[in-house]
Amino acid sequence: IVTSGQLGLAADGTIPAGVEAQAELCFSNIRAILAEAGADLSHVLRFTAFVTRREHMADYMAVRDRLVAGLATKPASTLLIVSGFTRPEFLVEVEAMALLPH
Repeated sequence: IVTSGQLGLAADGTIPAGVEAQAELCFSNIRAILAEAGADLSHVLRFTAFVTRREHMADYMAVRDRLVAGLATKPASTLLIVSGFTRPEFLVEVEAMALLPH
């Protein structure tokens, strides 16, 4: 399972302020995609995340670390700093690669 990058965009079209709130939405979207395929976060092999400022790294990592804390095997993770996304309100984007369970 390979997801497209997920942005902090709520179902009603709103974009919450702050990296943590946006990261929560990114991961919520990823969990929904995984569930639809019969998987969950324990099946994730890798996360790739993008933030718009170095200062956003800690807030993103706090959300990611909380979500994977209980996993026996933690996914690989790459975090990149980018100059921006399609809309300036977006602060973080996360994509995932998972192995579908048999």
